[in-house]
Amino acid sequence: MYLHKNIKDVETMAQSAGKGVGMKMLLSPDESPNFAMRNFTIEAGGFMPLHTNSVEHEQFVISGKALVTIGDEKFEASSGDVLLIPAGVAHAYETLGDETYSFLCLVPKAEDTITVLSC
Repeated sequence: MYLHKNIKDVETMAQSAGKGVGMKMLLSPDESPNFAMRNFTIEAGGFMPLHTNSVEHEQFVISGKALVTIGDEKFEASSGDVLLIPAGVAHAYETLGDETYSFLCLVPKAEDTITVLSC
C-alpha cells in the first residue's frame, strides 16, 4: 500500500491530559500495517503529565526543548534527539524556553492503554 500526505494537511487534535498538548495522527493504525506515526506538540509553558502506555514509544525530537522524565531519569531533550520509552515505563514532558516542543512518536499497532499517574 502506498500513501502520501503532508503534515500541514493533517488536523491537530487537542489532548485533554496536560497543558498545551496537540497531536496529529500522521499514519493511523488503519493506514499502516505495523505502526502508527504521530506528531505531538507541547506549547511553550505546557506539559504532558506523568503517565504510562502499554506499548513502547520510539520518538524523534523535531524542535524545541523539554525536561523529559522516563522512569527515574530526568534529562533535557532537544532537536535531533531520539528516545525509546519501553512499554509500561512512566514518562512526562515539560517544555523549556519559548519554543514549542515537537516530536514524532511511533507506536506499534496494538491496543494502547494509557494511565495518567499525576497531573
